[in-house]
Amino acid sequence: MSLLKTFKLNSIILSTPKILTPNLFTRNYNDIPFEDVPEVSPALIKKTLNNQKVSFEEGFTSFIIACPLCSGNAIKNTKGNLQNVYINKTTGMFMCASCKYTGEWNFLDYYLNAKKRKNKKMEDFEKVHNNQEKLTESLKQIRDNTEVLINSDKFETVLNKFKFPKISIHSLKNIDIRVDKSLQNLFLPLENVESEIVGYRKIDSQTGNDVVIPHTLYGGLLIGKALKNRDTAILVPNISDFLILLNSKITQNVVCLPNGVNNLSQYVLPTLERFKKLVLWFGNDIKSWDSARHFAKKLGEKRCNFIRPNEKQLLPHLVENEDFKSIINSAQPVWHKSITSFASLRQDVFSDLQNIDKVQGVKWKRFPTLNKILKGHRRGELTVITGPTGCGKTTFISEYSLDLATQGVNTLWGSFEIRNVRLARTMLQQYAGLPLDENLSLFDMWADKFEKLPIYFMTFHGQQTIKIVMDAVEHATYVHDISHVIIDNVQFMMGITEDNRHIDRFWMQDVIIAAFRNFATRKNCHVTLVIHPRKEREDEDLTTSSIFGGAKASQEADNVLIIQDKRLVSVRGKKYLQVCKNRYSGDLGVMPLDFDKASLSYAVKKRKEDKKDKDLTDVPLS
Repeated sequence: MSLLKTFKLNSIILSTPKILTPNLFTRNYNDIPFEDVPEVSPALIKKTLNNQKVSFEEGFTSFIIACPLCSGNAIKNTKGNLQNVYINKTTGMFMCASCKYTGEWNFLDYYLNAKKRKNKKMEDFEKVHNNQEKLTESLKQIRDNTEVLINSDKFETVLNKFKFPKISIHSLKNIDIRVDKSLQNLFLPLENVESEIVGYRKIDSQTGNDVVIPHTLYGGLLIGKALKNRDTAILVPNISDFLILLNSKITQNVVCLPNGVNNLSQYVLPTLERFKKLVLWFGNDIKSWDSARHFAKKLGEKRCNFIRPNEKQLLPHLVENEDFKSIINSAQPVWHKSITSFASLRQDVFSDLQNIDKVQGVKWKRFPTLNKILKGHRRGELTVITGPTGCGKTTFISEYSLDLATQGVNTLWGSFEIRNVRLARTMLQQYAGLPLDENLSLFDMWADKFEKLPIYFMTFHGQQTIKIVMDAVEHATYVHDISHVIIDNVQFMMGITEDNRHIDRFWMQDVIIAAFRNFATRKNCHVTLVIHPRKEREDEDLTTSSIFGGAKASQEADNVLIIQDKRLVSVRGKKYLQVCKNRYSGDLGVMPLDFDKASLSYAVKKRKEDKKDKDLTDVPLS
């Protein structure tokens, strides 16, 4: 296979050997191609480095080696040492703080092998512009058109305009925060692992837009340095918390995460390698709590501590004159070898009881009836949905997941039956709430909004093996912090095996169900599986025993949803969603499904319908 195959990942278009450079980035659908998911493991990286006789250190999230690209030119860092390359243990992505090269493991592996063969042709690098010069020019443009905030006579005006808490100007004396002449845009400096400014977070006071200039791949973070505890950092989700802690003069470093609790980019992990202890101080809502536990696994649980969410330990900007020192000292470790007694669970149980409404999960806005029955959408659960052919399973589940994505639930779609273009078109029309083919002038506006949603698509179509699918799902969950995976449908993962003539299809489906059940629990991620039912008599209701395959699907599932379509047997028949299993609360019930063809939506809407114009025939995706 040619090395020059196209690669798309999280709105990135590259070619292999893959070197990530700012000028190669363009906006696209968030496609995750299974053929480009690198097969990387810590053992593989160690074996390769040892075989090439490359000495390395093992950090919390990365393997650290002397940069083979810089060493040839004897480029050294500010401490006089050769620059380090940080290789992510999970994905193999590497980055160097000096030459600014960032790429995938297969490229570094290719280059190290080429070096061993004394093949020093660097034709690939000749095609890439000098990243250092581009970065320098970008930073120069910002500095030439802004002034340092603490030198401005409008310090308090800027804080008020951006709705930041009131702090002392002296607390920012070591941070190069800048503001433009119009006082509309604020620029907060981002430092890399070598404490070098590699970009700015640009915040617009009017629109609230928050972007990184020139790009996130440089691994920059907003950091307030400590004078004493340099090995410890407090991670907070927003700038207001960052400023409050900085103003309180605590002895630890303060780090503001670039995307709050939504996701933690692998590019910033090397910047956090210098800290031996991390204290995660997020909010006391369920999403923040789930994100804290997920980020801890990404950062290395043994060095992470939590500030447990409760009513007395709110985020810093929500409480004035708080004793931050005592709260930070009360942070509890994340990692423990095993849970042997109720004492280990006591704090978690208390937190759940104290925040009972929040632990019920993310509430649907379009389907209030589902909230009454299921209470909410929770991480770590497995949902199975079934229904007769043509009843609209894909159309419903796309809106079901879209509702959650608009509330910040990072979603990964694996659609085997429907191509991504058609699926995205359906979701876009559901998002807009109107027929876009009749309103093409509004397409760009709605498409721009839709692109900002945390929805990613695996580029599957047709039958795939469970190994390929799970590799892609695991990779996407790590890189994009996915919290909801949809597989439509399971039957398309049962058609390809090494010798499927001798494999029982029921047994194969049980293997697939077990794999996703294990994944949901292990990664604390909600999985929704679409499974076709057995062929039943059309005049009979579907039940949990109607799900195709053995009983494992209904046994392992936390929730079982069935679309009952009575229109197939009666002119006046209705369609409704039946909750047949609900492990969380045990509540069961039904939700009417009234289809609006113009918006492709099942959402409950208060509208007066003309009986003459009411169309009882809908044409869903499947």
